[in-house]
Amino acid sequence: MKSLFDFKTSKHPELKGNATIIKKEVVSFLDHCLDIIYPGNVKKIFQFEKDLQNYQTENSLKLENIFKTLALEDERIKLIVESFKEALCSIAQLVYSDAEAICQGDPAATSLKEVVLTYPGLEAIAGHRIANFFYESQIPILPRALSEVTHGRTGIDIHPGAKIGKSFFIDHGTGVVIGETAIIGQNVKIYQGVTLGALSVDKSLAKKKRHPTIEDNCVIYSHATILGGETVIGNGSIIGGNVWITKSIPPNSMVYHKSEVRLNRNTSNITDEELNYEI
Repeated sequence: MKSLFDFKTSKHPELKGNATIIKKEVVSFLDHCLDIIYPGNVKKIFQFEKDLQNYQTENSLKLENIFKTLALEDERIKLIVESFKEALCSIAQLVYSDAEAICQGDPAATSLKEVVLTYPGLEAIAGHRIANFFYESQIPILPRALSEVTHGRTGIDIHPGAKIGKSFFIDHGTGVVIGETAIIGQNVKIYQGVTLGALSVDKSLAKKKRHPTIEDNCVIYSHATILGGETVIGNGSIIGGNVWITKSIPPNSMVYHKSEVRLNRNTSNITDEELNYEI
């Protein structure tokens, strides 16, 4: 019986090799890249350059092998490997800006080292910035494979096609979903359970902008759902928890639910003092 990866179709590239082995290579490649770009090395320029030299011997062959399983031509493989090596420095600087945003924006963060070692939001965005490079380079399968490794580790699902500015802060992070055509500006902070999604999952919309745009300096609180490719959250806006948004919001807006407390019990024996409390 043939494996799924033994078949060729007109729409999909042939994968050469066992799928499990390919996944292991992707995981190993991602881990090595994270070792290079994590913020602890960015300020140590000489260490960073040394890591890049090590990349040349350790990661180039690994990446070339992955590309060969995707049936890329040899000339293109060399160009992409060299381009990625050159891009690592700017990717690292972006990740460093993300780490600093967490340190400055979370009262619970005690140090940059703690953020790097323990914050899933930083791992998610670092993995995304690597995957996004390959997505923009139009490499098949690999970007999504990288994003799914990060998704499995962190519970944060960012499509590799999403465009994300510097100093991005995902707090807590569990259940965050960011779609393929989402655009996020600089200095944006989002909390757990936030969805930046599409209004429709119709296949005919595959090449269109389906996900929202979040402009600079916005805060989106937990479990907010923002949908639609034409939806824009204006600069400096605050989106409260559990809101549902399908239309654009002007800059510097605050969107929230007005809550109401009702007592659903017999209150005949309760004094006014007992009922006078705040949540």
